Amino acid sequence: MVDKARVPVSKQLGDEAEALALAHLQGQGLRLVERNYRVARGPRSRGGEIDLILRDRDGTLVFVEVRSRRSGLHGGAAASIGTAKQASLRLAARHYLLRLPVLPPCRFDVVAIDKGCIEWIPGAFDGA
Repeated sequence: MVDKARVPVSKQLGDEAEALALAHLQGQGLRLVERNYRVARGPRSRGGEIDLILRDRDGTLVFVEVRSRRSGLHGGAAASIGTAKQASLRLAARHYLLRLPVLPPCRFDVVAIDKGCIEWIPGAFDGA
């Protein structure tokens, strides 16, 4: 059991945001495949993590980045996913896909949670 008093506040908030995002996406018919898929750092790689991997009704594998902001002072949650983060997500997704015998259609979605409001952005950026 995790001692919540010892877990950093940002980690707790991130976990809560992921749980909200997952519930929202499952309510839209997506099925959870994996949570917090991590690729370790290598000598020439920064590594990466995918918050949620889900399967859409049509078979599409959906890699989801969850972002949460309590205020809009520094831009919205979705705006915080820059090119470096997108590259990290693509790297982790390619690594994940190497495990599969057949490549399914894929997309990158973002779930942005700003001041408690959930915005789901399917196909937020491309996989190239």
